[in-house]
Amino acid sequence: MARLMTFFLIFGWPVIAFADDHCKPSKWGADDELGAANYVTPAQVLNAASLIKQGQSHGLGIVIDAGMPAFPPRDTRLQIVQPGQEFGRDTTDAYGWPMSYNDDVVQMWLGTGPQLDGLAHLGEAGMFYNCNKGEDFTQITGVTKLGLHKVPPLIGRGVLLDMTEHFGVPYLEGGQPITEADIKAAAKQQKVLFKSGDVILFHTGWTDEKLKSDPQTWGRTIPGLTNAAAVYLASLNPMAVGADTWGVEAVPAVPGDKLFYGHVTLLKEQGIYLLETMNTGRLAREDVKEFMFVLGHAKLKGTVQMIVNPVAMW
Repeated sequence: MARLMTFFLIFGWPVIAFADDHCKPSKWGADDELGAANYVTPAQVLNAASLIKQGQSHGLGIVIDAGMPAFPPRDTRLQIVQPGQEFGRDTTDAYGWPMSYNDDVVQMWLGTGPQLDGLAHLGEAGMFYNCNKGEDFTQITGVTKLGLHKVPPLIGRGVLLDMTEHFGVPYLEGGQPITEADIKAAAKQQKVLFKSGDVILFHTGWTDEKLKSDPQTWGRTIPGLTNAAAVYLASLNPMAVGADTWGVEAVPAVPGDKLFYGHVTLLKEQGIYLLETMNTGRLAREDVKEFMFVLGHAKLKGTVQMIVNPVAMW
């Protein structure tokens, strides 16, 4: 079978990626565009709602600062403007009273900060989820298939694996791998049982420790999953996998791994969504291992990523 070999640089590291010229059809059918969002059923929603015992809630999105580091060349620019009020212009004639108001104008990459990666975000050799070729559905004005605007609210059972508890450290180091064996051991130790349709989140302590104190290091390297760990997670049939890091996977990759190839395993091969830069610190501190997860994202037509603030409730 023919193979494509490409060379590229990410964060200054050379990466070699090999891609087979085949695709993996979705288990939800040849026309499916939702992937693991298909797990959202009335039964799953009711089960998730039953996890609320204390009436507590926590937003999993962090605050996005216009100056915060992001995967290059992504950035965020915000302007506050007062339309029609320049130079002290009076708005009484226009509105019948002297209204003063601010509007905000933002220019940003939607893959900045706390984000949801959709199924059109990352593929391999031009092939994306459910055998969709990028050339067939990607336009500069937005994707015509696999867009996040088609995805329903993601509602289900969330579980947290606290890797700082597992390793006995305040935070994992940059590039530190999380292996299949680590996941199994942490789950056993923390009494976390995985179920189909779960949202599986990893707490590494990385963002809490590094984003404010050392933003350059925070944006250059992260602890995270190995390629094999992503394959193992996919076998658990989750709805989404996420972490308190900007890439979920270890950067740099461990020797023998392909950088960010877990994105291929989860997004392209299995239709499993990714959640990046999640604010998991409170869950870890309060030992919340199971909760109701709700994500209702902005439905901007044709997007492949979206800044989000999911809510954990327990």
